[in-house]
Amino acid sequence: MKAYSDPITKILNELKTNPDTGLTSQEAAARLERNGPNKLQEKPKAGNFKRFLLQFKDTMILILIGAAVISFGLAMYEGSGFFEPLLILLIVTLNAILGVAQENKAEKALDALKSITTVHARVKRDGNEEVIEAWALVTGDIITLEAGDIPPSDARIISCANLLCDESALTGESLPVEKNSEATVAEDAPLGDRLTMVFSGYPILGGTALAVVTATGTESELGKIALLMESEEDQETPLQIKLASLGKKLGIAAILACTVIFIIGLWDKMPIREIFLIAVSLAVSAIPEGLPAIVTVILAIGVQRMVKSNAIIRTLPAVETLGSASVICSDKTGTLTQNRMTVTQAYTAETDTLEPIKSDNSEPIQDLLRYATLCCDATVDFSTEEPTLIGDPTETSIIIAAKANGMDQEKLHQASPRLGSIPFDSERKMMTSINQIDARKVIIVKGAFESIAPRCTNINLAKTQAMMENLGSQALRVLGVAYKILPTIPSSLDSESIESDLTFMGLLGMIDPPREEAKEALRLCKKAGIRVVMITGDHLGTATAIAQQLGILNKGERAIDGQTLNAMDDKALTEAVHTISVYARVSPSDKIRIVKAWQDRGEVVAMTGDGVNDAPALKAADIGCAMGITGTEVAKGAADMTLTDDNFATIVEAVRQGRGIYANLRKVVGYLLSTNIAELFTVFFAMILFRETPLLSMQLLWINLITDSLPAIALGMEPIQSDVMEHKPKSKTEDLFANGLALQIIAQGSLFALLTLIAFLIGLQGGDIVVGRTMAFSTLAILQLVQAFNMRSQHSLFTTGFFTNTTLNKAVGTSALLLAVVLFVPPVAYIFALTILSPPQYAIVLALALLPLPILELAKKLGLIRYLA
Repeated sequence: MKAYSDPITKILNELKTNPDTGLTSQEAAARLERNGPNKLQEKPKAGNFKRFLLQFKDTMILILIGAAVISFGLAMYEGSGFFEPLLILLIVTLNAILGVAQENKAEKALDALKSITTVHARVKRDGNEEVIEAWALVTGDIITLEAGDIPPSDARIISCANLLCDESALTGESLPVEKNSEATVAEDAPLGDRLTMVFSGYPILGGTALAVVTATGTESELGKIALLMESEEDQETPLQIKLASLGKKLGIAAILACTVIFIIGLWDKMPIREIFLIAVSLAVSAIPEGLPAIVTVILAIGVQRMVKSNAIIRTLPAVETLGSASVICSDKTGTLTQNRMTVTQAYTAETDTLEPIKSDNSEPIQDLLRYATLCCDATVDFSTEEPTLIGDPTETSIIIAAKANGMDQEKLHQASPRLGSIPFDSERKMMTSINQIDARKVIIVKGAFESIAPRCTNINLAKTQAMMENLGSQALRVLGVAYKILPTIPSSLDSESIESDLTFMGLLGMIDPPREEAKEALRLCKKAGIRVVMITGDHLGTATAIAQQLGILNKGERAIDGQTLNAMDDKALTEAVHTISVYARVSPSDKIRIVKAWQDRGEVVAMTGDGVNDAPALKAADIGCAMGITGTEVAKGAADMTLTDDNFATIVEAVRQGRGIYANLRKVVGYLLSTNIAELFTVFFAMILFRETPLLSMQLLWINLITDSLPAIALGMEPIQSDVMEHKPKSKTEDLFANGLALQIIAQGSLFALLTLIAFLIGLQGGDIVVGRTMAFSTLAILQLVQAFNMRSQHSLFTTGFFTNTTLNKAVGTSALLLAVVLFVPPVAYIFALTILSPPQYAIVLALALLPLPILELAKKLGLIRYLA
């Protein structure tokens, strides 16, 4: 059964219902039992405990847990303290808690969908009209609707009078939809053209209707959107994928190193305790324990920066994903346009002139606007900063145009009071008002030109028709205005006598215009190598005109509608998607197909939108951007980012921030991993060469978590490079270590390891391993503080300035102070198995730690370091 296209008699027969009496209570109860309640279904969500456990599947975390178990066993065997294993477990637990906090975001989308469904419904049961809870509705129920109601389910209209529905959140079409129970609807008609239907959740603006319920719960269009959203899993961001890959590689490296150590240790008949001690140190050295927390902090700082730029980020990794965006699929209505009908052109037959609407239009155009305003039932409240529109958007646009020309609606009605009217209806497609104007009784008619023209006696049809085509080519909606002077008002107002022998006044052309700020934002997107695609439920002609005005649709690119899209299978769409810039009259599932077609081509896709119909695609995209002011709660709940100013330009700023944050994250990863490589090489080669470990696991943890963390966070706050939006987006598959970063990390880590081993050997000269370990620890810790300044830029520190990042200065100072406590306060030094060194030994440590500074400055001079490339 095609509820929207089959004859109403066939539908009533198939649903076994009677429009006069409705279903019986018994039959309704049976259908409710069989088909379930009229509610949206929701799949169960993982609890906090399950989410907590899932944090431990990461390779790096599992290796740390293994190291803690071994350390715990050694502590029990030797009867020593449990500080070391407890510290490792504390780190693991804190990381897991942070992960749960980041993932434990309220799933608001389905709750918002439920909130826009109605609570009660007026239904015919057993021949009587009664009010029931909406969840109890079943297919075949006969319901009545009127202005202000929200349909409780999808329903086929049996009969209606002047029925207007707001379906902009479902279809993307900004104008109210005029419903018609007698309309002929094609079987393949898109949602916006199903004039015989009302849809669950989308309000009735005017008129009345009798309808039969054809779909409830998840079978309704609203329910299908909910199912689409449930079926779309949250996408892993590029950063999450890269960090997971990094964790696996480091884990494998640690396991391989530990295996080699075990083989060598067993071959040399070393005590098992010593082998395990070195293995724990190796495992700890290979894992950047602070990296997940530091990345979270840096992303959180990015979120705070974006709030100041009117963008609220719902998921932290989305900050970096924005910087990777290569395609933005944007809804038209309310995103690229103002979602407000605006009269932009006016034509007067008296002078045969066409004028753009401004504040000082000619007298004939002002007369046209005055008459049209008198024939409006809508009102606009101009007392607030942003005018409040009440009523039909077409009429409010006329009232605003008149106000721009100094004509206030209320004053116009006071000067020319209304004496009578004939309301708009879908058959006549016009409205008539009778007003007292300058002691004359004047009939004013406004409506569809094709309806008004045959009723006019003095009209140059050919000339006016040409003007209609001119305005239509600009995708303007056109209304005609005509008038007639009456000697007296008839006792009965009927269309035949009143709306005839009219004098044609002119035409008003209106459109939902593009946002001015969107034009500049789109220009910047092109400069940044980002492709913008328009996806809308509006008509193809309107979408094409707006896209051309904004520069979205360019030479060699196509604009297609939903029917053309549906004729393409997924493979064909993926092959052709890069040639299509505009999609019109599309459904929610179509939007998901478009997003996935781009993703299949390796693109990082951002989807913007504000309507319910955008929500599934917002969730399917790599990053969803919802509008905060005009956006529905459903869209906001499904999106990763909400624009508080509804400004498309904010997306461009968010992309700029995202690119800058990614560049800074690369610096942070390079900084932290150079330490891990140095630690790994130091412990590994010391074992190979000396059968000793220069660094104990708790010393390594101090460097990884305390010495490194504050400078790493400060590096993540480096100012964004000025040219960050002047190059193409990075590839979705681009490795975190692209452009030579991996080689630089290994080279620098090897250098640091060599210097640390030298310090260890010098300390061993006196035969005390504690002195050797203290010198190795001190050298590596100070090395990392110096390295923080080296990592700021690929440019020389003499160019960027040693101390121009005040946040980094404070971070390094704090870390240095904490390091001093560990080195020079005896009880603390004892806990970390360190000792106080002699002044010459401290001088050697300082010299070794500062040695990389001139070496890396020379490497920068030779162009060997390109952190931001």
